[in-house]
Amino acid sequence: MEIFLAQPRGFCAGVQRAIDIVERALVLYGSPIYVRHEVVHNKFVVDGLKAKGAVFVEDLAEVPAGSTVIFSAHGVSRVVRREAEARGLKVFDATCPLVTKVHVEVAKLREQGMEIVMIGHAGHPEVEGTMGQCDGGIHLIETVADVAKLPVSGTAPLAYVTQTTLSVDDAAAIVTALKVRFPAIVGPKKDDICYATQNRQDAVKTLAAQCEVVIVVGSVNSSNSNRLREVAAHAGIPAYMVDRAEELDPIWVAGKRRVGVTAGASAPEMLVDGVIRRLKELGAVEVTAISGIHENVVFPLPRMLAATR
Repeated sequence: MEIFLAQPRGFCAGVQRAIDIVERALVLYGSPIYVRHEVVHNKFVVDGLKAKGAVFVEDLAEVPAGSTVIFSAHGVSRVVRREAEARGLKVFDATCPLVTKVHVEVAKLREQGMEIVMIGHAGHPEVEGTMGQCDGGIHLIETVADVAKLPVSGTAPLAYVTQTTLSVDDAAAIVTALKVRFPAIVGPKKDDICYATQNRQDAVKTLAAQCEVVIVVGSVNSSNSNRLREVAAHAGIPAYMVDRAEELDPIWVAGKRRVGVTAGASAPEMLVDGVIRRLKELGAVEVTAISGIHENVVFPLPRMLAATR
């Protein structure tokens, strides 16, 4: 058995920044530091931050007045921001800058009197945060079939935005359908699907072309990790997602000569290392890193945290 590693894989700049914000706040202010929602969607990362004193909550009502709270990388609605301000909470915003970009787009489009179509997954915190940047006038769709059901007229000024962690191919199909029904619809100047999502999906396509099975390291609630598994599956390759090495079923790789391994943008490399060790126990004798894009994007920390380093 030979292991092929996707490049790039694992942490993106937005995830690294979010984790650094929580860890830096804990150093400066001590525990507890409250975090609204999982700062990134990875169980290993969240459990590690809990052990250091981070307290994860889903509602700001759980945060004592005057405490320090961090917004997750997925972003929050304007209502949540106003609530935090009203309660006197000290806020550090770990929203990924690329998600913030979409928030700004939505606010500007609504100021221009446009209705907005958001392409994304219902219930995902990024979608809730983005749609919460305006009071109405925004419609969520998840599939090509949803386009025909949109309750907007063909003459209304219309624009679309997308969740940053979608399947690139699925989103493109939905955008094509939107343009067929609404030829005048306006899209973002720069694609909303983030560079890390695009790069990791492209890397999985390369991986799937060379392997008999693909293992994706990532948590079940991670949108971008799920999309990686789907990309491999759509290429006709069996694909499985694991949080850690112990979840890897030997049956998946039994008799396989070429096993691909990648990781979602919120999964740390040490979990990939664990999967590699497990595959070696199951007979892998060689590890090859497939050539791909090397990312060098870095997002700065909030000024109050960075200045005290």
